[in-house]
Amino acid sequence: MEVDCEGCAGCCIDWRALVDEPDDRERRGNRRPLDDTYNLVPLRRGEVRAFLEAGLGDAMTPRLWLDDGGVEIDGRELAGIGGSPVFFVGLRTVPKPVAPFDDDPEWLPACVFLDPETLQCRIHGDELYPQQCSSYPGHNLTLDQETECERVEGAFGGDRLLDDEPPDDAVAHSTTTPGSQARQDADGLLLGPQALGEKLFVHPDPARLAGAVDRIAEGEPTAADRAEFVGVAAASSPGTTSVDDRRYEAARERALDADSWVGAAADEWCERRDADAADPSLAAVVEGERGAPPTPGWD
Repeated sequence: MEVDCEGCAGCCIDWRALVDEPDDRERRGNRRPLDDTYNLVPLRRGEVRAFLEAGLGDAMTPRLWLDDGGVEIDGRELAGIGGSPVFFVGLRTVPKPVAPFDDDPEWLPACVFLDPETLQCRIHGDELYPQQCSSYPGHNLTLDQETECERVEGAFGGDRLLDDEPPDDAVAHSTTTPGSQARQDADGLLLGPQALGEKLFVHPDPARLAGAVDRIAEGEPTAADRAEFVGVAAASSPGTTSVDDRRYEAARERALDADSWVGAAADEWCERRDADAADPSLAAVVEGERGAPPTPGWD
C-alpha cells in the first residue's frame, strides 16, 4: 500500500472534534460500542499475550457492544453468546496534544503509542506492532469499505490514499472442509466463527463485571476493570468460549501489576489536558523521559 501518513495519523487520532459533522459510522445498527473510542483496533489473543510478556498490560482496554435483548449488566443489554458478554481487547486511547492535518495543536484522544510530535507510532516495525495496524488500509479495500485515509481527504483535503489496490497479503482466502469451520490464511480478516477465542472473546462470569460496565460506558474503566478483560482474552482458546482459569488468574495479575511508561504517561496526559495548553513537545517529558521508544521522524 502507498499512503501519505506524514502530518496525518488519522487512523490513530480521534479527530471528530475538528469537524462540524462528526462521523458516527461505528455507532449504527443494532450493536453499538459501549465506549466512545474511535477506531479501536482489535488485538489477537497472541498479541494480548505478547503485550503482557513485554510488561505492557496497562496499554490495553476492552470493548463491549450494546445489543437489545442481550446480556444485562449494570442495567445495560450487551451483545453476548450463551448468556455471556462478548468483547475484544484493543490499545488504550488517551488525550494528547497533537496537530494533525496542518492544524493548530489541540488535545485529542490518541493511541497510547502515538508520538504527538512526529505523529508516528512508537512501536511501528516492532514485533509488538499489531497485525491489524500493519495491514491497514488493505483490509478495508479488500472489503470495499471506506478507509480513514479517504475520510481525512474528504474532511481536510489533500491526498492520503495514493494506492487503492489492496496488497496480496490482505486478501482473505477462505476454504471449507467437511465438518470444519471456514478457515483463513494467517493474514485473514477473522470476521466469522474463526474470530471466536482469537479476536472476539467471551467473558465467562457476567457477575464479575458489575460496576465495570458502567465505568467503561462512562469512559472511566479502572486498572482492575481492564485487567479483568485482558486476563480472559489471554486465557481464551481459539474457536471456543472456554477460558483456562489458571492462565486467566496469572494474566489478570500480570496486567494489574503492569507499571510501564504507557500507564504512567496516560495518567499524566489526563492531568495535563485540564491544566496545560496543547503542546506536542510535552511528549519529550511525559513519554520520552519515561522510556518511550523514539520514532524516526519524516524524511
